[in-house]
Amino acid sequence: MSEIPERYYPELAVARPIGVFRSSPETFFVEELLPFAADGEGDHAWLWIEKTQRHTEEVARLLARYAGVPARDVGYAGLKDYHACTRQAFTVPLAGREEPDWGQFAAEGVQILAIDRHRRKLRRGVHRGNRFQIHLHEAGDFDAWENAMQALAQQGFPNYFGAQRFGRDNLPAAGRLLADGRRGRMPHHLRALLWSTARSTLFNVILAERVRQKSWNRILPGEIIQLAGSHSQFRAGAEELAELQARAEAWDLHPTGPLPGKAAGRSKGLAGELEAEILANWSGGDDSPGNGMAWAAALANQGLDAARRALRCRPQDVSVHAPQAGDIVLKFSLPQGSYATVLLEALGVKAEK
Repeated sequence: MSEIPERYYPELAVARPIGVFRSSPETFFVEELLPFAADGEGDHAWLWIEKTQRHTEEVARLLARYAGVPARDVGYAGLKDYHACTRQAFTVPLAGREEPDWGQFAAEGVQILAIDRHRRKLRRGVHRGNRFQIHLHEAGDFDAWENAMQALAQQGFPNYFGAQRFGRDNLPAAGRLLADGRRGRMPHHLRALLWSTARSTLFNVILAERVRQKSWNRILPGEIIQLAGSHSQFRAGAEELAELQARAEAWDLHPTGPLPGKAAGRSKGLAGELEAEILANWSGGDDSPGNGMAWAAALANQGLDAARRALRCRPQDVSVHAPQAGDIVLKFSLPQGSYATVLLEALGVKAEK
């Protein structure tokens, strides 16, 4: 079975800094950024929660049990890293129920910071991004870090799925699932996890090759393009490439890569040919459907809808601080679905457990 594909990164415009990152709640802080606030009224309790070394789904189950509601009815916008101190909103439906005494709620690693009301359940994916604070030890020169972060803010970095997306053995398990082709023999949440692993792998394979070919930040003929700050997409025509590339350089739009499935728009022309060639040259191993094209076909046969993901992103609201000699604190925000650990890799820093 193939290993998780390597992630390649372009050269920075400045020298890469030096530092060590060990992921823990003391060194890794994440705050969810929502495009709206609580309504202040409605049938849902809106809870702003800080958690440490707890999975988001686990917190949702704890809240559901305390309020006496089904866990599936508790809403949240996104999953947050287990190894971080994270803050995010949850909604708990209370129509026809007495408000629980949230002040008596107690669970290790979970703290309710604020309580409000909201009209609707929070849905997955509604957040616009996350704000990060990362503490690095054994860091080098402050100016090197400041220059490197400003360089990333200008040129961006490849929008890979991070290592935490793949788990320890999820990729070979995904290959076996797709090779078998049958459904209903495992819980849906596990199938969904393995499908996600497979799609993320194929996306990373294509992005890594485009980084190697130095086309990850360029608009190719037939490319499916995504407008910045939205999910709106359209196909690039050959006659408008110069204009589209100028807009890409202004960060108004992005080239995309596939999350394979059935139907949906596919890149055509040079971009489509390149994606097909890259997938055809990647092997998933003997206990899988075969090459990347076979994996994509197997995902479509599972009934998944195809989607696209931007090939690049860049940090916003960047700042660098030196709280004490040898330490550096990075603060920045990233769009929904992008990984702070991938940003660190782009700087040449890999997280240590």
